Amino acid sequence: MRTVEPSGQMHENKLPGSVWALGFVSMLMDISSEMIHALLPIYMVTVLGTSVVAVGLIEGVAEATASITKVFSGALSDWLGKRKLLAVIGYGLGALTKPIFPLAPGIDWLIGARFVDRVGKGIRGAPRDALVADVTPPHLRGAAFGLRQTLDSTGAFLGPLLAIAVMWLTASHFQTVFWVAVIPAFLAIYVLIRYVREPEGSGAGKPVRLPLNIAALKALGPGYWWIVGLAVVFTLARFSEAFLILRGQSVGLAAYWAPAVLVIMALAYSLSAYPAGVASDRLGRQGVLAIGLLLLIAADGVLAFVPGLGGLALGVALWGLHMGFTQGIFSAMVADSAPAELRGTAFGMLHLLSGIALFAASVLAGALWDRWGYEATFLAGAGFATATLLGATLYRSLKRTD
Repeated sequence: MRTVEPSGQMHENKLPGSVWALGFVSMLMDISSEMIHALLPIYMVTVLGTSVVAVGLIEGVAEATASITKVFSGALSDWLGKRKLLAVIGYGLGALTKPIFPLAPGIDWLIGARFVDRVGKGIRGAPRDALVADVTPPHLRGAAFGLRQTLDSTGAFLGPLLAIAVMWLTASHFQTVFWVAVIPAFLAIYVLIRYVREPEGSGAGKPVRLPLNIAALKALGPGYWWIVGLAVVFTLARFSEAFLILRGQSVGLAAYWAPAVLVIMALAYSLSAYPAGVASDRLGRQGVLAIGLLLLIAADGVLAFVPGLGGLALGVALWGLHMGFTQGIFSAMVADSAPAELRGTAFGMLHLLSGIALFAASVLAGALWDRWGYEATFLAGAGFATATLLGATLYRSLKRTD
């Protein structure tokens, strides 16, 4: 379907096939990853005897590693003018680490596998997001990033569902779940190679020499850096989802039902991401982002103060909704604000700085939990979310005065 602008220019309203393919790649890899990660915190704490603060440290190091890698892979994709190759390498590394989880004899092997897996995530993340922006018309970017997030989060609830089923069928045999998770990871690689098409000369049509330099970072512009600053503060509010699983354990959720926490979260995420992206195309990014931040504040309040399984389910659902209203929106805002030839670098810097913040958030969340209980962890998250909301309001008012 096409629409006609007042100028007479035709606008295509159909999302490119490569956006759909990248979405299904994300979905398959997330099915694999979430089958493992939905059980990994419980496995480390109950089977291997790891402390909660150590779980936070491991998760923080893993995600920070991914984010640091993203800045270099994003810049490299600008320099080469190629995105797909780096995406294949990154997803390939993720797939190759999956058999290590069922074979690992101890915590050291799990940390190593998690580390390499996150390196793969770092390599693929920024080039993939830049590729989505490259192949999508500007008036459909919110929808494109929303669709990718929807398919990604669909995998994020199918994975835990499969984990629950296999745990039930095998009487809570963790290793069997980890082996089943290997299959969708390698299917993701096939879909990526077979169905994703990269446009000639990604970005502006010409590779950029040495995009990681002061001049290039300045060329990203003040609007871009405002968005990154908001994303960093926001990331301090949304520590690793491992703490949602541990919150489930604190209300007496059995180990084989632990993945249900991520199922509820990802289902809410999946149902909201695409509509939120479409709404941001039509109504503006900042208003949709503000709704997402209010949802996060509500989620933290419920998880801190509402007891029982009902409170857990409501808090986790609100957490998933906040992700649907924020994750794709931040990506679309970056794509809108960054020059085309520097999109890989722009997404890489976003992921680098937010990844450092995620490391700090996960370590802080674990320390607060161990010292004062889960209430302190979620109240701190609500505080950072409120700070982000105030910053987003200021950014919106500054844009109006420009």
